[in-house]
Amino acid sequence: MTPALNVQAALSGKRVLITGSTGFLAKVVLEKLIRSVPDIGCIVLLIRGSANGADARARFERDIATSSIFDRLRSERPAFLAGFFAEKIECITGEVTEPGFGMPISAFNALARRVDLIINAAASVNFREALDEALAINAISVQNITELARAGNAPLIQVSTCYVNGYNRGPMYEENVAPARAAIPQLAEGHYDLYGLLQHLKHRIAMVRAEVRDPDELARRLTELGIAEANYHGWNDTYTFTKWMGEQLAMAAMRGRALTIVRPSIIESTLQEPAPGWIEGVKVADAIILAYARGKTSFFPARPNEVVDIVPADLVANSIVLASAEALSTKPATRIYQACTGSSNPITVGSVIGLIQGESQRNWRQYERLFYHEPKHDFRVVSRPVFLLMLRAMRLGASGWSGVRKLLGASESPRLEALRTTQLLALTFSFYTAPRYVFHNDRLQALAQRFSSEDQARYNVDAGTIDWREYLCRIHMTGLNRYALRPRSPKSVEAAAAAADVPVTEETEAKAAPIKI
Repeated sequence: MTPALNVQAALSGKRVLITGSTGFLAKVVLEKLIRSVPDIGCIVLLIRGSANGADARARFERDIATSSIFDRLRSERPAFLAGFFAEKIECITGEVTEPGFGMPISAFNALARRVDLIINAAASVNFREALDEALAINAISVQNITELARAGNAPLIQVSTCYVNGYNRGPMYEENVAPARAAIPQLAEGHYDLYGLLQHLKHRIAMVRAEVRDPDELARRLTELGIAEANYHGWNDTYTFTKWMGEQLAMAAMRGRALTIVRPSIIESTLQEPAPGWIEGVKVADAIILAYARGKTSFFPARPNEVVDIVPADLVANSIVLASAEALSTKPATRIYQACTGSSNPITVGSVIGLIQGESQRNWRQYERLFYHEPKHDFRVVSRPVFLLMLRAMRLGASGWSGVRKLLGASESPRLEALRTTQLLALTFSFYTAPRYVFHNDRLQALAQRFSSEDQARYNVDAGTIDWREYLCRIHMTGLNRYALRPRSPKSVEAAAAAADVPVTEETEAKAAPIKI
């Protein structure tokens, strides 16, 4: 019988490097490691310097150490947390998109010698990122990270996304993904040869740069290029296209070494730890919830009877910890795990909308940062052709009314702004609300079974433990209101109360954070 794996035994005394630590998911992983593996050797955070010259430690103190993710530890074990930050958190200034992270070769080699495990959570999570930037962070940077992993003979945990499956349909398993459209050469080892594709993309980027000088126009053209190339090769957006490329580059570089790819689906607030509902910024579903709450949209293209895959952030972090323990305890191999809910505890798009809308209409006063007034309209989902017809008809009416308002010296019609919001949301997210596949994670569940019952409870990855009504209607809505949105000023509260029946047109009060999956 294979001996049980053990998180404490695997990680105690180990030196773990984490990239992307200023991001949402990496903070959940960092907090979990600090709280549940206090005997870990140290945690090295690779952080880029900021524009104002602040180094990695200054950014850690400002952007990470102050996060509400640590409120539980600050309350329960303040001295331990302060000591851990001082003694076991090492911050290194580096840029993952540059060879050697932009460090002197001697410093890079010294870093490789003192790292036992790498968790790469760095990513550009903008679905419509300019192609050059998305390529740099999601694909090219992986080559730099694997260089460190090889130099230090350290296992690599590569955080990806289930949506690397692109335009493929049907059941999606924990295996390498074939492009849904354009042919890309596949090597005998299983991964795809990206040399020709990368040369093609770099050439196209260079052509656009040679044609365009205006920075705004350049960003627009490179964004359009990214979407066009993604669609041509079989992906909906630049984010998922370049994350797939990152997987292929990691498999190529780590062949024969320890590589684990962890693919989350749509990551939302925590289910239980460190606190139910903890979230940072506005994610996929939240952007639509926020637009509905502020009267910015009332209909959306979706397939209500299809399974949408939402996973709480702590289940993803737990998956990463279990994968890390396995990578440190077993023979090197390439492994793929999907942190998802669709196969074991599915919920449909229509059910998510129904639960959140019902909670919003019943208890909107409990979410004072989210709702400025009682929602007056139902949120409707329609087919894409119907959506386009509705949008066209409403745009004509709103544009005419907006023109009259301008002639009278008034500002632009709130209805026209609402239509623009709806159109932008649909452009960005409609692919994810019209799913054509179901993600499976049998291998992740089998991995969990190799740990003790205590570890299985401490690092829960079982989607069956989610009560969707409780999670969506209580935990997530409360967390979104508490953690993701700023408190309203007394002046804005008075204004909202005075204009309870007028559509709200203020910009979102969400804390600045990218929307991602």
